[in-house]
Amino acid sequence: MRVELTCHIDAPPDEVWRLLQRSALLEHIAAPLVVFRPIDGPFPEHWSPGRYRAWMLLVGVLPMGRQWIDISFPDEFTLRDNGAGDLVRRWDHWIFVEAEGNGTRYTDRVDVEAGLLTPFIWFFARVFYAHRQRRWRALAADGFRAFAT
Repeated sequence: MRVELTCHIDAPPDEVWRLLQRSALLEHIAAPLVVFRPIDGPFPEHWSPGRYRAWMLLVGVLPMGRQWIDISFPDEFTLRDNGAGDLVRRWDHWIFVEAEGNGTRYTDRVDVEAGLLTPFIWFFARVFYAHRQRRWRALAADGFRAFAT
């Protein structure tokens, strides 16, 4: 089943893309709904193609199992996490960053397969990506001060 959500981020696409590649941004926009705990050492500062394992905790305390984060960059301004985990056989997440007016059109598209749990995982993905996009917009409204370097 597929979830696709799009929002407008009031920031240039280059800036959104630069921040998207930082692992700390994933942790920030997922929190507090989902907390990732890397298994094989810390996440890299900037994502590079490869596979990363993490424990996922709902609201930081309820174990959701292990998840593979499988990063690739199929096109310019496109990030793919073709992951899987203990609860899901397939978590194929694509992020598209595109210019839109004076800002960015940001799209999360994920295909999930989890056997009998698929409808529940689909609903969770819908809530999760809506939450992430709200966090993105809040970061942009604050001038990305949490990520000033």
